[in-house]
Amino acid sequence: MPVQCTEAEWKIMEVLWENAPRTMAEITKALEPATGWTRHTVITLLKRMRDKGSVVVDESGDVKRYTPRISRGEATSDQTRRFLSRVFSGKATLLINSLVDSGEISVDEMREMVDLMQSEDKEVRRKAYAYRDDL
Repeated sequence: MPVQCTEAEWKIMEVLWENAPRTMAEITKALEPATGWTRHTVITLLKRMRDKGSVVVDESGDVKRYTPRISRGEATSDQTRRFLSRVFSGKATLLINSLVDSGEISVDEMREMVDLMQSEDKEVRRKAYAYRDDL
């Protein structure tokens, strides 16, 4: 299920992926030092996210508890596809070339990627893919 998140909403998703479910107060406390957001800002963002379907709200207790609807890996895959499509006409090679040209990726990292792509070992590829969920 693709979910489009703004940069601010992505920050909330990161907090929820770390540990969910969480209350609005817990989310605010986790984000306030880095963002300066008040509870009103977090409430507004959570309402939008609920309406979009990116979070699920449990209202069965005394306080609402928020849980992400999709995993970090699913969101990362979706955002990567969107980015590739929008910026690089869907071509990963253009992205990699841009990263190399800008110095964002080293020759050693390129070699690791080539080795991974050439690997016949499905377990190695599965672990590399699963790594995204740990980010």
